[in-house]
Amino acid sequence: MATNVDLSSSELVAFPRASLGALRNALIRDTGGAFATFLQEAGYAGGDAVYASFRGWLADRGVGAPETLSVDLFQAQAAEYFRQMGWGTLEISPLHDVVAIVESMDWAEADAAGGLPYPACHYSTGLFADFFGRTAEAPLAVLEVECRSSGSHRCRFLVGSAEVMGHLYDRMAGGASYDEAAAELA
Repeated sequence: MATNVDLSSSELVAFPRASLGALRNALIRDTGGAFATFLQEAGYAGGDAVYASFRGWLADRGVGAPETLSVDLFQAQAAEYFRQMGWGTLEISPLHDVVAIVESMDWAEADAAGGLPYPACHYSTGLFADFFGRTAEAPLAVLEVECRSSGSHRCRFLVGSAEVMGHLYDRMAGGASYDEAAAELA
């Protein structure tokens, strides 16, 4: 069942993928390494509106509020919502019951021809931190560990508490894989 979002009655606007890519490229060119923070802050600022839209979208479908859904139903509905909003397909799964993995083979922010040396879906990391944090009713952090913009075949984000994500980041900086670092906390 397809459900449309009336943008005129929401806090959302349609934004072309090419514009998001051009914005990232201009920020890289003009701000160097600081560009990631700007995009993350912008994504985080939009999380409230996206979450409100998701709640309305669920209500229109007769599904119920996000906090009332089972984990499996929430994951399926969130994936469908982001797909219908044009972001791409998502799969959400746990990693060692420590963090959630959110991954996409066709995520809208990624640019497979980007040739960047590092993951670069920074707008999405901010957006996911706010969106999934509202669902969890707790602050969450997001780390993109694979990205189509840097040559991976998918974009993969890890979502978890700031403490857990700090551990993963530190261990990864020391040479461990994110899977190994998460397994240490399981």
